[in-house]
Amino acid sequence: MTDTVRRPGRRPGNSGARDDILSSARELFATNGFDRTTVRAIAARAGVDPALVHHYFGSKLQLFTAAIALPVDPRDVLAPVYEAPAEKLGCALVTALLGVWDSPHRDAAVAMFRAQIAGDDGGLVRSFLLEVALAPLLDRIDHPAGSGRLRAELVATQMTGIMLVRYILCLEPLASMPSEWLVDIVAPTVQHYLTGDLPT
Repeated sequence: MTDTVRRPGRRPGNSGARDDILSSARELFATNGFDRTTVRAIAARAGVDPALVHHYFGSKLQLFTAAIALPVDPRDVLAPVYEAPAEKLGCALVTALLGVWDSPHRDAAVAMFRAQIAGDDGGLVRSFLLEVALAPLLDRIDHPAGSGRLRAELVATQMTGIMLVRYILCLEPLASMPSEWLVDIVAPTVQHYLTGDLPT
């Protein structure tokens, strides 16, 4: 019987190892989420040594960014949000996300979002929103205890809805509204989701 298990390690020549790593990462991130997916598991599925994953992509977050085809590192974009005082989180978050979507990265960001919601990789969008973008805020918004995940999911519904309507469906007047107007309209709702009272 022929042994079909790929041996780990750097492959000779143009082996497609980088593409195999990306494909394996997409599958595992979509199925297991960001936190429960390890570089070692991705490497095993791709049939390479974990060192090769780090060689191509650096950290797990950088690999996730490449796997989901994000044009920028999400933690860099959201750094001002993580540093904002609690009462300004909604404004900071909406401003940061609209800043990416209305920047030269817009086409790439919209293409990524369109591809994920149209394909079979909804788990990647879920992992990005809840385990990467909003995860650093969970401890700060978990009041009362146990509400942090729900608050993050409510924020995710708001921001994905805006991206869908403004950038993909292009419904007016939302599609051409100045971003600062949209921040003024949406930020209070996002702030309520993050820190306001929730029904008990």
